[in-house]
Amino acid sequence: MSNKTTESGNATVQTPQNENSLLGSILLFVPMMALFLGSIYSLSFLTLGNPWPMAVCLGLFFLAFWIPQTITGRSDSAGGK
Repeated sequence: MSNKTTESGNATVQTPQNENSLLGSILLFVPMMALFLGSIYSLSFLTLGNPWPMAVCLGLFFLAFWIPQTITGRSDSAGGK
């Protein structure tokens, strides 16, 4: 399949190569990676007496995957509409 939008009858088929702009992808990737790395960093403060770093880790980890898949609608971006 080509990397350009093609006509197929009345419907246009948008390929994964051209549906997201580079700037938009970078602006989404950077904060989500920061959330993910922050969740890993929070584990450095984990002790048996202090469970809060694990709660922070789970919360940040959840947000790093949930935001792109639900709020920004990236989970179905390659599936077509």
